[in-house]
Amino acid sequence: MNIYTLHREQFLPVTLQEAWEFFSTPMNLEKITPGDMAFEVITNLEGQSIYKGMLIEYRVTPLFGIRMKWVTKIGDVVPLKKFVDTQLKGPYALWEHTHTFTEKDGGVLMHDDVRYGLPMGILGTIAHTIVVKKKLENIFDYRAEVLRKFFK
Repeated sequence: MNIYTLHREQFLPVTLQEAWEFFSTPMNLEKITPGDMAFEVITNLEGQSIYKGMLIEYRVTPLFGIRMKWVTKIGDVVPLKKFVDTQLKGPYALWEHTHTFTEKDGGVLMHDDVRYGLPMGILGTIAHTIVVKKKLENIFDYRAEVLRKFFK
C-alpha cells in the first residue's frame, strides 16, 4: 500500500481556547465539510469535547454517491495543542489526521497533517491519481474557506 500525505496550515484570528473549543467538538465537523459529501455525525456527542479513546461514527458519501459508514477513534489528545483521529472503518486502508494548534501573532496557526492509504493495490493507486488526491484537496480547500468566513 502506498502512503500519501496531505499538509495544510491556516491562520485563525482567534484565541487558542476558541480554536480548541471549535475543533475539539465533533459536531462541528458537519459545518466544515462540503455538502456533496452528505457528512453526518451519527454518534450522539451533543455537548461533548473529544477525549482519548472517543469513538465517532459518521455517514459520509466520499465518492460517486456511495454512502458509507466511517468510524474514527481519537488517539493522542494534548489539550490546547493537538489531537489525532484515526479511521477504524471507512473508505481508506489508512487514515491518520493530526490537528495541531499553536499561538502565533495574536491568533492561532492550525496545522492539519494527514497520512492516508487506499485499499485495492494498483487500483487504489490509480484512483488516488485520478480522483482521491484532488477530492481531498477540495475538501480541505472548502474547509479553509468556511473557517475564514466563520472566524473573521
